[in-house]
Amino acid sequence: MTLADLIVTNARILTMDEAAPRAEAIAVSGGRILAVGTASEIEAHRGPATEVIEGGGAMLLPGFFENHCHVFQGGAELGHLQLTEVMGQEAVAQAVRAYAEERPGTGLLVAQGADYGIFGRPTMRQDLDLLLPDRPFAMVAGDHHTVWANTPALLAAGLLHGRDTPPGSEVVMGPDGLATGELRERPAFDRVMEMAGTKRASLGLATGGEPDLQPSPEERAADREMLLAGLRHLAAHGITSAVNMDGNLYTLELLRELRDEGRLPVRVKVAFHFKPWMDLSVLDKASAMARDWQDDWLSSGFVKLFVDGVIDSGTALLTEDYPGRPGWRGEPLFDAARFAKIAVEADRRGLQIAVHAIGDGAVRIVLDGYEAARAANGPRDSRHRIEHIELIHPDDVPRLRALGVVASVQPPHPPGAMDLPLEPTVSQIPRHRWADAYRWKSLDAPLVFASDWPVSDVAVLRGIRAAVCRQPWTEDLPDERVGLMDTLAAYTRTGAWASHAEDRTGRLRAGMLADLVLLSGDIEATPPEEIDQLSVTLTVCGGKVTHRGA
Repeated sequence: MTLADLIVTNARILTMDEAAPRAEAIAVSGGRILAVGTASEIEAHRGPATEVIEGGGAMLLPGFFENHCHVFQGGAELGHLQLTEVMGQEAVAQAVRAYAEERPGTGLLVAQGADYGIFGRPTMRQDLDLLLPDRPFAMVAGDHHTVWANTPALLAAGLLHGRDTPPGSEVVMGPDGLATGELRERPAFDRVMEMAGTKRASLGLATGGEPDLQPSPEERAADREMLLAGLRHLAAHGITSAVNMDGNLYTLELLRELRDEGRLPVRVKVAFHFKPWMDLSVLDKASAMARDWQDDWLSSGFVKLFVDGVIDSGTALLTEDYPGRPGWRGEPLFDAARFAKIAVEADRRGLQIAVHAIGDGAVRIVLDGYEAARAANGPRDSRHRIEHIELIHPDDVPRLRALGVVASVQPPHPPGAMDLPLEPTVSQIPRHRWADAYRWKSLDAPLVFASDWPVSDVAVLRGIRAAVCRQPWTEDLPDERVGLMDTLAAYTRTGAWASHAEDRTGRLRAGMLADLVLLSGDIEATPPEEIDQLSVTLTVCGGKVTHRGA
């Protein structure tokens, strides 16, 4: 009889395994699940060195699979001022000035999570000058697609008099010929954000490339700790696997160093980020990343692209005009023909593709590209993905299933579901198209859930509540809520499947990797609106405890 390193007993276990869906105890040995069964069956694996954790009737699940996040950037932002739910000039001023007083030597001060209507009107640099007139200050929108900068920050970045930017991005200019302070999309605000001193943390998202200069040992150590802080934040929410939607070799190297030190608390899959200015030949790097990084802890094998921006700032690509903006539908970062070429080549190499497509025009470009890839290369189990799908044309819904596309959506994102207000988003969507916005249940495609952290709170339990409790904006809209069991599957079993990891994780079965999360109570017996009041008692990844709750 093999003895266990760890036993969790007297729990309510949802294995997410159809063959044996429920149990009350689990034994772990050597980083894998040794056995799942009744308390008496598992007791036989107990030895003198076995750690035994009493479940107390609480729910035990497979470790959560966070299918879309930016963990390096999230770790870097943990030290920034958080403005989520802070509204109005007085409240913002109090928070910003207190934050600035605590950091007298900081260059650019950064606030995260700002609402587009934080001041009740379009934000201008003058609003931020009133907060901090003498120090560079930038305020980042919750979706990370818009930054507002004060005059000192614009001057320091050389943007006060404007800057030419690629399609889909803009330094917004005022009638006085000076920048208003609103910077739409990364090419417009990268100079400002570089002053925050976290450039390497955002390289995978900003350029998809590597540091220009080899970081010093001290810089590398600081980056490693920044990344580790983000990973520990995930583990505290029961997450054992994460898909890092921006990445480069530098990120993978830091993760490997953490793994070799025995400090990696989460399994991470890292993308190759294909940017608009890149040539198809750079997919050689993506193929090399897929070849060289493919173990149980660190992997690659997929390409991430952005085709559009976001609805709030009018940078998402729509199939019809934005309300009140005749002739404006947004601009694609890749036109349909170019994206199709990239999709065909990436698919030919056996790479998975994941594409940020928020507007229905962008979703159509992606679906056309996936269709072209299938026609050129033949069908295969690609599990290509579309990230977000915040607006989809009804004609394109059946194509998701027909092309085998994974719908990667985020429960925190629909306005009104969690932290995001209805405005300005709903007014940016044509009223007759509201029923096509933020569709989940009616997509008829495999659903995987995530947070897009740090864009949204990574707390999975809050995401679960948002998924099962979401309400339509108006009575004439369809109910897109997802049931509890399907929601849990989207955060576990289906999430693992979408990353080609279903043979290793996402279910609790003997022989699988020992990734599990113990909650503070029974999620099935908890009223849906109170799910977010539960907490994570224990997170185990690879048989090691990565988080213990209070």
